[in-house]
Amino acid sequence: MKYFLTLLLLVMIGADGTAQPSTYAERLGWSKNARVVILHVDDAGMSHDSNEGVMNALDKGAASSFSVMMPCPWVPEIVKYTRSHPLHDGGLHLTLTSEWNNYRWPPLSGKPAVPGLVDAEGAMWPEAEDVVRYATADEVDREIRAQLDRALAMGFTPTHLDSHMGTLFASEAFLEKYIRLGIEKQIPVMFPGGHNSYLKEELTGKEKEALQKAGKWTDDTKQKEPAILQKAVAVGKMIWDAGLPVLDDLHKNSGDWDIPAAAKISDAALQKFYTQKYSETIGALKPGLTMVIMHCTRPSGIFEHISSSGTRRKGDMLAMMDPAFKKFLQQKGIIVTTWREVMERRNKLK
Repeated sequence: MKYFLTLLLLVMIGADGTAQPSTYAERLGWSKNARVVILHVDDAGMSHDSNEGVMNALDKGAASSFSVMMPCPWVPEIVKYTRSHPLHDGGLHLTLTSEWNNYRWPPLSGKPAVPGLVDAEGAMWPEAEDVVRYATADEVDREIRAQLDRALAMGFTPTHLDSHMGTLFASEAFLEKYIRLGIEKQIPVMFPGGHNSYLKEELTGKEKEALQKAGKWTDDTKQKEPAILQKAVAVGKMIWDAGLPVLDDLHKNSGDWDIPAAAKISDAALQKFYTQKYSETIGALKPGLTMVIMHCTRPSGIFEHISSSGTRRKGDMLAMMDPAFKKFLQQKGIIVTTWREVMERRNKLK
């Protein structure tokens, strides 16, 4: 284990990533030019409305995967769903934050075991930055293991691990605990360690916008590849060498789309807008294995008291349920897969 810790530290601090000879999708047996996507729904278990959105997106739509927030109140419902749908792809949305104002949850480990994860209300901190400031890596490790333990005790064996609000990616020490758990248990971890073309475009776009606002952008400004993506290549190689699959890219920005007023007048209009946006952005993906993250929800009148994001989440769900979106995927030859299949393919290469 000391070797693993030393290797990860070297990778994260100073190793220069080198380009992979092929996409991870190709390594897993797909063709060189294949565009393979995991259409993934976050936040299962967070609320009944979230669970309804997951079920609709998978059973009536194109979504292929989801992950569960184990500290949340509606976990029993979604776990019962996984037992009745054993072939569905369900992972753990490892949760270290509780972001809503009036609807909150504490860590499973309890305050005495993880005091740095608990705020003044007895819940988890609302933002990833708070967790980095107050919690230790050992507390994070204790909590994510408790979430895995609860899942297993309930008869729910996760197909993969990922991170709610990206908190496990907010600190190198947290990231090490996350990757270490996945390798130790041989459970795939969400990690984009390939070409990261879509993610690079997103990061450089945000940097450009910040420079423009600060008055520091000119037509001659040249942007370098974000250093974090260079390190990601090396970390991805380490994860692959440890026997787990790795993503080539990550699509996670549907929550930032500006919804025009015309798209809010009806469900049909909202569905059309979101289907168009998903078709445009997924259609622009480079070859490789990409995880597409969304938050499908069927918001009831209660959900507005949890979050103001109901319209966006409903748009995600409606797009996945749109026959036009399925037709688009077929016409473009985009392959939809699951973490279960990805790990099965990786195991065959060992």
